Parts: sequence; C-alpha cells; structure tokens
Amino acid sequence: MNTSPITQPLQEVWVFNGSKSQFPSGVFSTTEKAEQWIHKHNLSGTLTLYHVDEGAYDWSIRNALFTPHKPHHMQADFIGRFAGGQQHYHYEDGNRVA
Repeated sequence: MNTSPITQPLQEVWVFNGSKSQFPSGVFSTTEKAEQWIHKHNLSGTLTLYHVDEGAYDWSIRNALFTPHKPHHMQADFIGRFAGGQQHYHYEDGNRVA
C-alpha cells in the first residue's frame, strides 16, 4: 500500500533573472524561498511569476493584460522575448526595491 502524500503539480513558479543576465539563475516555488536565496547572495535583478504550461504572451492576452495591436506583436521574435503581465519584483544588492 502506497502511503506517500498526494502532491499537486506546480501551477506557477518564481523565476529570478540577475541584472544583465540573458538566462534565469534560479526557479523557486515561493517568493519566500527566492528572497532567501537572493538575500543570501546579495543579488540584483528581477523575480517574476510564471505560469506553468503556458507562455507569458498567451497568459497575458488571455487575462486581458496585453492586446496585440501592431503586426510585429504577432511575430515569433516579439513573442519569444515577451515577459510582461506577470507579477514581478526588483532587487538591488539582495533587497527588494519599490
């Protein structure tokens, strides 16, 4: 008999991108865990909420946070760089800034 707890798959994650980085340097299940790591290493950058199994572009359109108005808004290059609409926080030297 399997007695291990049933776990729900993550629906969202917090992704940290350091200043001037091209790629994320950490992915976390909670802001608390992310901020502990950011503070521990005195990091500067952005912590952004991303929804699992859905691109930021599609999520933002579906939630009426972005409406494509220009032809380039529907091109792969634009969609591949799109990160707007999600909740995010900025950090300087390990501390959240307003």
